[in-house]
Amino acid sequence: MAWFGGSYKEFDFEMFSVSHFVIIALLFIISAGVFFNREKLKRGNWRKVEIAAAISLVLFEAMYHIWMMVNGNWNVSHAIPLELCSISLFLTVFLLLTKKKIIYEILLFTALLGASQAIFTPLLNFEFPHFRFFHFFYTHLMMIWTVLYFTWVKGYRPTIWSVVKLFVFLNVMMPIIMVINKLVDGNYMFLSHKPKSPSLLDVLGPYPYYIVSMEGLVITLSLLVWLIFREKDEIKRGITVQ
Repeated sequence: MAWFGGSYKEFDFEMFSVSHFVIIALLFIISAGVFFNREKLKRGNWRKVEIAAAISLVLFEAMYHIWMMVNGNWNVSHAIPLELCSISLFLTVFLLLTKKKIIYEILLFTALLGASQAIFTPLLNFEFPHFRFFHFFYTHLMMIWTVLYFTWVKGYRPTIWSVVKLFVFLNVMMPIIMVINKLVDGNYMFLSHKPKSPSLLDVLGPYPYYIVSMEGLVITLSLLVWLIFREKDEIKRGITVQ
């Protein structure tokens, strides 16, 4: 069962390899398919598919934690689902199950900004066909496809207040995760120090100033996402408080 093992010697992932390009191609092909078939999809009843997708994400995440435990990799310092993409995964499940607009408003930004970056520049050691390869890319792809589905098929749209809600969400969550990092000697959301590998954080200043820079960058990019996905007449008719 090497495909479920803890060693990546036989499955050493290489960025922009054939398997990585296949995943990127899938991202664009299925996203385009949802967009160009949105009117046809609107006429269907996809509730069972939505619930099945939510269950599949829970099962994949449960199997991921089992995989870490089986291979002796589970540790409270890094295995608690407190990374932004882990939080986005649970938001995806909740959105699929509840269809709550406020969940969509936060997930739209965290998925399109966080999960997309993870797909293009993955922090991943395991290559196809290892379990971790499937878990990593399936969960991140589903975050993006879910918010695009809710945007183009279900008709959900962000407002400028959605950016405000994201800002509040991040700033309520941030001090909590900082405390947890101190207690478990962790680095969730890179709030304790920068990652050892090269990253965008390297150009955002030293610790702890890069945290402020990172937050400013997230808000700036979120405004860009809002401009792209908002109702086109929102500015003309004025901002509606949700």
